[in-house]
Amino acid sequence: MTGFAQTDTLPKQTTDTIKIGGMVIIREPGGNYDSTRKRDKIFRISSRRSSDKPANLSTNWWIFDIGFSNYVDNTNYPVAIAPGIGEEDMKARAGKSRNIGIWVFMQRLNMIKHVVNLKYGLGLELNNYHFDNKDIRFNKSPTMIDKGFTGLSKNKLAADYLTVPIMLNFNFTPNKRQNFGVSAGVSAGWLYSARQKVKNDGKVDKTKSDFDLRKWKLSYIGEIALGPVKIYGSYAFKSMFEEGLDLTPYNVGLRFSNW
Repeated sequence: MTGFAQTDTLPKQTTDTIKIGGMVIIREPGGNYDSTRKRDKIFRISSRRSSDKPANLSTNWWIFDIGFSNYVDNTNYPVAIAPGIGEEDMKARAGKSRNIGIWVFMQRLNMIKHVVNLKYGLGLELNNYHFDNKDIRFNKSPTMIDKGFTGLSKNKLAADYLTVPIMLNFNFTPNKRQNFGVSAGVSAGWLYSARQKVKNDGKVDKTKSDFDLRKWKLSYIGEIALGPVKIYGSYAFKSMFEEGLDLTPYNVGLRFSNW
């Protein structure tokens, strides 16, 4: 608890301020004067916002992303892939291929006056690539691609990563709860699960394999904070496949977080 007084030239015209945690109590001059207790009776109580002094290290738990997945196809057809498979067959269905992010936590570390911060975290990236051509089949041991399916209602390749993002954050409104700013950096993702899932006549079949996907995915990442609206994006350094297909993945969508 701290206190201080300001006194002007007129008698009994003092203002006392007492701060208790997030509450401020101010005794102002004027009003009804109590001659027995020799003091004014006017008090004003206000609260201090916690955002007046941002913490040097803040943590945001359980952040969720929802967006779209796709890739840039630089595959050399048909040299790298079996005859009969072309670029049109490997196109991802726009609007249907999705990206989900589940971040256990993200932390923001103050570097320069809470305007420049280091931002990092840990979470899961779940990517589902639906193909325009539902006949595409990924065979395993060894990995091969052909048109082995017919009459499917659903065909997707899922690739899930345990990911660590690291970004440099520029917060243009450090004293406000709703931030306006940008972040940019890189992420490293480890492939912990991959599978092809098909559906035919209501029956679902899953084939689990890495299908020659790279174990590690390194990506450029970014985020734009517009108050309550957060937009994220990522673009991988290289193809998500070790060999054969040359498909460089990218994601874009909305992020639901406190900052």
